[in-house]
Amino acid sequence: MILAHFRRKSRTTSIDSLYGAIVAQARQRIFYAGYAVPDTVEGRLDMIMLHTVLLLHRLNGESDACRALGQAVFDRFCLDMDDNLREMGVGDLAVPKQMQRIAAAFYGRAKAYEEALSAAQPGGLVEALARNIYANDPATQDHAGRLAAYARDAVAQLAAQSAADLAAGRVGFPAPM
Repeated sequence: MILAHFRRKSRTTSIDSLYGAIVAQARQRIFYAGYAVPDTVEGRLDMIMLHTVLLLHRLNGESDACRALGQAVFDRFCLDMDDNLREMGVGDLAVPKQMQRIAAAFYGRAKAYEEALSAAQPGGLVEALARNIYANDPATQDHAGRLAAYARDAVAQLAAQSAADLAAGRVGFPAPM
């Protein structure tokens, strides 16, 4: 009984480590300066969502334990979004409505990115990123293509990481160039 308590704590630490890596990667300055992702609350949220989807893409292709880990990472994302809304001063009565908006945005992006990552043609991911991150601004088309190339590199790098490392909270994303 007491050992189960320590295992849960270890799993929580792993989930926090995975989610922390997602947030750290999403906050890298180069995305906002070099990739022209809008340096706004929405732009930063979009980058967290993108990196969460990339990790979930990796975990969902594995065992039930990996899919459960992916669900736990998603749950951690939701908790973080709730906490951030409250820190930004959103009232208790408005938080559920805002969380529904964030969840709808996440599921829409996840579906678009998953479909694009599974497609043989790379153009779908560029289109999805252009629409979701760059609001289809024609001036950012090159940036969307560059971000799509980064996302595909991330998928490849995540695929090369062992399930045991991921379960232990160790994840590595590629350096954005």
